[in-house]
Amino acid sequence: MAQAIAPASRVARSGIQAAVATKRAVDVAGGLLLLLVGIPVVLVASVAILVDDGWPIIYKSPRIGREGRHFPAYKLRTMRTDAQEVLSANPRMMETFRRIAKVPNDPRVTRVGSVLRRLSVDELPQALNVIRGHMSLVGPRPSLPHELDNWGPFAEQRLRVKPGLTGLWQVSGRSLLSYEERLRLDAHYIANWTLSLDLKILLKTLPAVLSGRGAT
Repeated sequence: MAQAIAPASRVARSGIQAAVATKRAVDVAGGLLLLLVGIPVVLVASVAILVDDGWPIIYKSPRIGREGRHFPAYKLRTMRTDAQEVLSANPRMMETFRRIAKVPNDPRVTRVGSVLRRLSVDELPQALNVIRGHMSLVGPRPSLPHELDNWGPFAEQRLRVKPGLTGLWQVSGRSLLSYEERLRLDAHYIANWTLSLDLKILLKTLPAVLSGRGAT
């Protein structure tokens, strides 16, 4: 029986390896395309940020990647330069941020930043993260280091995959979903990942972004 199973097991592993290699190839090609197409948008957004709130334009947000590796996620700056000080000075806001990694109606977001967030333009620089291998086009969203404490038994599963530029909960309501619902959708994606699921999510991403539903 063992001899009959072994070849099938090797074929299964080979199929998984091929799918992972294909996903990486799609990531590189898609990241390069997104970077090329997004350059004019990023340039316009950069000027708007500079006029509205000055330097810096790019913000490096510390995130957790595959196998717990930390990396800087590149984003167009959408918050005031003193955002961290404002957060630290407000215990209630800090508690909300640590619990759900977001602050509803966040007073730290600038006027231009609110527009960039609504259109997800602020995340275009993360195409560089995809190209460099920190992230994938599709996957769970890259999480802040402190969120690891919120994951519980899901932490080990979450750290097995690269975070994504878009994902299942981004096309399912974004910030309209509770933190727990987002975790469940990320867990579902990891447990049921296929290349076809990635394609479905990618096809739904642009309509989700343009609708602005759940954007903050």
